[in-house]
Amino acid sequence: MAAHRCKGAGFFRTLLSRCRTPGPGLCHQQHRCCLSSVPAPPPPPPGTWSHQLSRLSHRDLYRLSLTDPDRFWGSAAADRLRWVKPFERVRDCDLSSGKISWFLGGKLNVSVNCLDVHVEKHPDRVALIWERDEPGTEVKVTYRELLEMTCRLANTLKSHGIQKGDRVAIYMPVSPLAVAAMLACARIGAVHTVVFAGFSSEALAGRIQDAQCKAVLTCNQGVRGGRIVHLKATVDAAVKTCPSVQHVFVSQRTEQPAVMGERDVPLEEVMSHHASVCPPEPLDSEDFLFLLYTSGSTGKPKGIVHTQAGYLLYTSLTHQYVFDYRDGDVFGCVADVGWITGHSYVVYGPLCNGATTVLFESTPVYPDPGRYWETVERLRITQFYGAPTALRLLLKYDESWVKKYDRSSLRTLGSVGEPINHEAWHWFHSVVGDGRCPLVDTWWQTETGGVCIAPRPAEEGAPIVPAMAMRPFFGIQPVLMGEEGEALSGDSVSGALCISQSWPGMARSIYGDHQRFIDAYFKPFPGHYFTGDGAYRSEEGYYQITGRMDDVINVSGHRLGTAEIEDALDEHPAVPETAVIGIPHDIKGEVPFAFVVLKEDVGDTPPVILQQLRDLVTTKIAKYAVPEHFLVVKRLPKTRSGKIMRRILRKVVMETTGDLGDVSTLDDPSVVKEIIEAHELYRKKK
Repeated sequence: MAAHRCKGAGFFRTLLSRCRTPGPGLCHQQHRCCLSSVPAPPPPPPGTWSHQLSRLSHRDLYRLSLTDPDRFWGSAAADRLRWVKPFERVRDCDLSSGKISWFLGGKLNVSVNCLDVHVEKHPDRVALIWERDEPGTEVKVTYRELLEMTCRLANTLKSHGIQKGDRVAIYMPVSPLAVAAMLACARIGAVHTVVFAGFSSEALAGRIQDAQCKAVLTCNQGVRGGRIVHLKATVDAAVKTCPSVQHVFVSQRTEQPAVMGERDVPLEEVMSHHASVCPPEPLDSEDFLFLLYTSGSTGKPKGIVHTQAGYLLYTSLTHQYVFDYRDGDVFGCVADVGWITGHSYVVYGPLCNGATTVLFESTPVYPDPGRYWETVERLRITQFYGAPTALRLLLKYDESWVKKYDRSSLRTLGSVGEPINHEAWHWFHSVVGDGRCPLVDTWWQTETGGVCIAPRPAEEGAPIVPAMAMRPFFGIQPVLMGEEGEALSGDSVSGALCISQSWPGMARSIYGDHQRFIDAYFKPFPGHYFTGDGAYRSEEGYYQITGRMDDVINVSGHRLGTAEIEDALDEHPAVPETAVIGIPHDIKGEVPFAFVVLKEDVGDTPPVILQQLRDLVTTKIAKYAVPEHFLVVKRLPKTRSGKIMRRILRKVVMETTGDLGDVSTLDDPSVVKEIIEAHELYRKKK
């Protein structure tokens, strides 16, 4: 395959020469650190990408990425990616119409950039460490082995009629074969849609039907937290209502033989008969790479579309610079591949950078609450990236579960999925990281493709403020919008978080419904991407996410982010987790209703703790922010990715549980009954 790849320092030499040409300054309301009056540094000597970056200030690079995005991203794409055919134009974007195209005219193959380029240089480098459910049974897969596995799987798909543009569903646990399935689709130009291997058959069927998938890849069973999950049986039930599915490829994760039907194909057996070489399909920069379904406000999941070159470049760049990835690191993102975090920071970003990436099959508390940190010690993990919900679960346990393990290999900690509360942040930073590891609280979405706001990268020694996302990444220009649709200037302001420029990693559409894409993200604030989140810009110009805009409540004219109240409540030592919603009030308009989980064996009685919580909110925010109602519950309704389903809590309080909507994403649906019963008792006592 003919290829074009610019080596060495070209990108940053180019950036530097352009940085010395004065560009337009940026106004204060956009970002105070991006003024064109900053003097450009002298050109550095030739060297590697990293060497060049170390000679340019973060401020200069960030300014350049906004004032001349064509040059910034064009140089980055030429330097970091291998192209079959070089692109002719960097971008053609119009946010008002939802038109987003990057690296036009270029052709490449994502699997080549994630595998072949590294096999050429270091074929025996470990690509994947599969941390299986049972501790100490990890499996290491080299880049050469992963390329061969990917090619055999790609040839298997081709021999069963899967072609460029066909959609393929992947319903598998975290495993090397799941990664190979994603890369095999990328190699032949098929479009994968990974469905978390815990969704119900109805949820799986809905996604297969929407994408019109031609094939499904699955396992006989999954293993998680010491429990067996019957995946093949779920797929069998799902495909009964999916006439588009022609083949179901079945891998054997356990010894239990699967019941095989007419369209079922034994995956490992068939793969063994195919060649370990598969020519990569040259794909246009804007060909679809994958669909990933995410919850919509209507309850109907929406298939977010990501394409080839822009997504890969953005995940590669963010993986390296947000997490300070260096050659030889072991990158430990414990997300499932069924979520965007797994796509971007378990698979595509790390593999594009030639990293060793961990595939975590288990749970944070199996076989005990020290599992994460035992894994860190055994695998010598350098970056640990996890969710606040898991951290809040773990901080309920004694610190000895962390401290008994050697965590000296850790260099960077990261949190993802929701704003991290102060208690979890300090526990993560002080107990897990011994106060020596930078903690990056990353803000991004399925739709953004990769991290958009995080404390790093930044100038050397720049401060990190606890529980704040802080700094926009290269090319990301946040704008806070007011209620009248106006851009809010200055600092110490709160508003709707929008982004005013396109960036390569952003989603391109909602599959089969581009108008819904425009209506959801570009109509609310014309000319901007609307994130759906609220944010606060501090006096220093840093950004803090305050929660979803639909999680903002208005109490007697005061706008309150529910995340802000939850953060205050979570600081109580007896409270690991809370969820706050707004409910109607005759006089105040809305009042907060707090659902509170208490730690086991707390010294005080619940009434005493609830009074302390009222005092805490009064002290931390204001008296008007104190929840009108407190309901103590054993646990909260969460999706399998750990997000709290506040929609269900609202329906419980409003007593409209007869219409709960789609609950297929709930980790454990029985929690709903528990909360309804607790609320019924509470209502009777009032």
